[in-house]
Amino acid sequence: MPGDRRSKVRRSKVRRPTGVSPGNGRRFRVDYPRRGRDGLRRWLPSWRQLLGLALFGFLGLAALVGHVYLTVEIEDVNADARAEANVYYWADGTQMVSVGQVNRQNVPLSDIPRSLQNAVIATENATFYSDPGFSVRGLGRAVVNMARGQEIQGGSTITQQYVKNTYLTQEQTLDRKLRELCLSVKLSRSLSKQEILQGYLNTSWFGRNAYGVQAAAVAYYGMDAKDLDPARSALLVALLKGGELYDPSLSEAHHRRAVERWSYVLDRQVDLGYMTREERAKYTVFPEPRPESVSTSMSGQIGYLVDVANKYIKNRTGLTTEQLGRGGYRIRTTFDKREVERLRTTVERVRQTSLDPARRIADRDVEIGAASIRPDDGAVLALYGGSDATKHFSNNADTSGVPVGSAFTPFVLAAALQNGVGATGDDVPLALRQGLVRGDSGLYSRVGEAVGLDRVRDLAVGSGLLPLSMAPLEPSFPTGTSTPSAIRMAGAYATFAADGRQTDPYSVIAASHLGTPVEGLERPTARRALDAEVAREVSGALRDVAVDVMAPDALRALPPVAAGRTGADDRTPASWFVGYTDRLSTAVTVFRSRPGTEGLLPMRGVAGSESDRADFLPLRVWSSYMADSPASRETE
Repeated sequence: MPGDRRSKVRRSKVRRPTGVSPGNGRRFRVDYPRRGRDGLRRWLPSWRQLLGLALFGFLGLAALVGHVYLTVEIEDVNADARAEANVYYWADGTQMVSVGQVNRQNVPLSDIPRSLQNAVIATENATFYSDPGFSVRGLGRAVVNMARGQEIQGGSTITQQYVKNTYLTQEQTLDRKLRELCLSVKLSRSLSKQEILQGYLNTSWFGRNAYGVQAAAVAYYGMDAKDLDPARSALLVALLKGGELYDPSLSEAHHRRAVERWSYVLDRQVDLGYMTREERAKYTVFPEPRPESVSTSMSGQIGYLVDVANKYIKNRTGLTTEQLGRGGYRIRTTFDKREVERLRTTVERVRQTSLDPARRIADRDVEIGAASIRPDDGAVLALYGGSDATKHFSNNADTSGVPVGSAFTPFVLAAALQNGVGATGDDVPLALRQGLVRGDSGLYSRVGEAVGLDRVRDLAVGSGLLPLSMAPLEPSFPTGTSTPSAIRMAGAYATFAADGRQTDPYSVIAASHLGTPVEGLERPTARRALDAEVAREVSGALRDVAVDVMAPDALRALPPVAAGRTGADDRTPASWFVGYTDRLSTAVTVFRSRPGTEGLLPMRGVAGSESDRADFLPLRVWSSYMADSPASRETE
């Protein structure tokens, strides 16, 4: 038996260590499955093998992260993150519409309330000011999710979320997550925390198609971000969790979630010392946002207003349609929200009460255009371009191709007086005044020939009509064959209201691009277009027209009115009424037009009229609008 023991010892001594091969040389070999083990133990790795595998994996991951870190470029900015909308504002400074593929308006951190900044940090990333751009806990969670085959998500820091919004796509892949991590570290080393926070708040989605805190403040509360109080700020921060889940206006469940999240945002600020308990106690009433508005819609009159503003900008600054389309412009217009709405309701009320397209064929395809201008400075306060800018694309307030008819004759009268054809007070001006009241086109044709058609044209253009809208200088020219727009007619009549001082109509007060003012938008300056005495004589004649065509009750509601219109004997298939007080000049045109049909359609029978004009329609719009307009009334 001793021999057997020696034999076993001898065999144990000659057992070759792992990784050693027979012979003189040595060769590394992984002992797996493990030799000398039976059953399950044979397949279980040793602790050395596990440690080596972990070390190998760690080195491989470190090499991969290092490679991504060295190759990823901060300049790889997602183009959508740079895109901003063009924002148009009413004359009072409130937002009219945001136009663009992305509803975003970047603002500096100084315009974002401290209460909102604190709320974001407290709820989204409490260690924001001290972390290196990423969260170790969040990174570990992402690795665990990856191992489980779930989405590669974790508790992203504000820096990581900013990187995702700005530099990367929203897909959840390992490659994108690694790039996010490396970019976050790089950004933390190259940007200040204030710059990162500003970028995050300008790129995050808040629901209601609002990207960035400024667009969100307008969408939910109709105000600029800088005017948000802590309660409203807390709701906007709550929406960062998911605008589609926490918009309180969507349903009762959404409202309940929003209130709970809002309370948490406020309480969290107390827990982290950003707000005292006494201050927190002030905010117990949930700040209900306004219903979702159409602030990004071009429907109704908005599209027509934007069209006029864009044309004005391009004409005055040289900007192209392509340049405006890139976004980032802030445009303050002259449009008065209340006046625009009143003009729209006035036109629609007249249409409903006067037209019956279901019963009268002539009432179909009737179009109405209107514009109101302030005579003092030429500001366009309101316009009506059609039923809906997203359905009827032509802007009736700024259209060409509608002959103005005898509404043009005041310019013939002014040219005659300006050039000495009949001195004020003698029989010839009296005849011209009477002819203007009667709409005597024959008389004005003769006067135009006597004055000189070129002089009539020059005076009309000098008063504010565009040269391109002038008809050929033929015998019919003085009777109104030219085709100015309603905007230009209102502006030219405003020259008479301003005692002969002409100011070009303007629709934009100021504009800026990415914070830089756009040059060339200084307000137009007034110039002398005709003698003050001549302008007053024309105004006197036009007041006679107003008395002749308007009911006394309508006149009593207005200060002294001067007005011109197309008469029943005009041959042009359109009707106009243009008139003014010293505070407001308004032009209204009515015509028939059908897409695919060349020229204008006949007006006979429109609104049951037996004439070819239906000239009472523009009068109804004009008188109703002017009688109710605060801008046209005398102040106390």
